Amino acid sequence: MSGRLSIVGTPIGNLEDLSPRALRTLAEADVVAAEDTRRAGLLLARHGLRRPLLSYFEANEARRAEELCRRIRGGEQVALISDAGMPAISDPGYRLVRLCIDAGLMLCVVPGPSAVLAALVGSGLPVSDFRFVGFPPRSGGKRRSWLAGLRTEKTTLILFEAPGRLHRTLQELYETWGDRQAAVARELTKLHEEFVRGSLSDLVTRFASKAPLGEVTVVVEGSRAAEPAPADDALRAAVRAALVAGATARDVYRLAVALAQEVGR
Repeated sequence: MSGRLSIVGTPIGNLEDLSPRALRTLAEADVVAAEDTRRAGLLLARHGLRRPLLSYFEANEARRAEELCRRIRGGEQVALISDAGMPAISDPGYRLVRLCIDAGLMLCVVPGPSAVLAALVGSGLPVSDFRFVGFPPRSGGKRRSWLAGLRTEKTTLILFEAPGRLHRTLQELYETWGDRQAAVARELTKLHEEFVRGSLSDLVTRFASKAPLGEVTVVVEGSRAAEPAPADDALRAAVRAALVAGATARDVYRLAVALAQEVGR
């Protein structure tokens, strides 16, 4: 059998969600590359499997990706898993996938549970058009730019956040994006799974006194801001043309005032 990389989705909580195909792929692997080998070992043991494990996490990803490509090129079956869900989704994996593709090596994706899709479907918000934006930057200018850049996004937005930072993030979403409908999904597929739905202002109040326990996914309604009217577009084009032609902002203002007086505005 020729070498191959298998990108395997694993349970995000409930161990019963490991598919028969994923189980077979793990059983056939020469090595399982895992973000956390301890957790991977527990998952395999739960299903009666014993396979060689190799750590593959952010700090060693560049080195491990090269090593695993060599092993695949040599004919080995490599299974890549993350702590939970699909590898490469806010987890290591992209570098290895890209290297394998560039090297012309075989790869396949074994789909599995996803916190992104589970939270979206259970949120009650529109699902026909959505965007996953990962973890918000923690602080500073990058965070402000991230918030401002998504403010006018009209698709449903999905993000991850650490429990201890959830309240601050909800507060800043409310202040920057306005009071939209949203949902906080907690401990998805686990015994204490919970969806808290409501406006962002409601959620800010709900999580003000106590941070939630467990993994958190947030789903937020897209922007409902109206598109610029055709007249607005024409005005923007006229002002832009004047500025490109050499007029200053003060020139444009004086002309606008004069024209307003002429038409009685």
